[in-house]
Amino acid sequence: MRKFFTSLFALILSGLAGGLVAMWLAIATNADSEYILVFMLSALVAIVLTVVFLIAQFMSDPQRAVNLTALVAVAFFVIIGIGLIAWTFSQPPGKAQWSGDFRFGAGLVLPGIATVLVQWLFVRWRVRRGLKAEASA
Repeated sequence: MRKFFTSLFALILSGLAGGLVAMWLAIATNADSEYILVFMLSALVAIVLTVVFLIAQFMSDPQRAVNLTALVAVAFFVIIGIGLIAWTFSQPPGKAQWSGDFRFGAGLVLPGIATVLVQWLFVRWRVRRGLKAEASA
């Protein structure tokens, strides 16, 4: 039951962090309706990462599994960011809308990375506490 409550609180905290980063980016870049998709994807990323980190907690070495999960998730978002930047620069000069594309790309990548980091920090902390409690019992 402890793992499920850990995942529930991690979902709440990481959803809040990802939403705050997305909101900050929307305010900083004077975004319009395109950020509706960013907020929806931010919530979806938080839910998917919660499930992935929950599964990682059930592994035989949960601390290592949580660390590896976070590393893979951050690498995934970095690759998406690099791909979006490459796609933006590959557009013909007449069709390129640099500021709009970068704003949207940052809105997709940065809240995802914030969500991963908050999930990782919270779940790792709870897994360590659980391992210490089991060792002392």
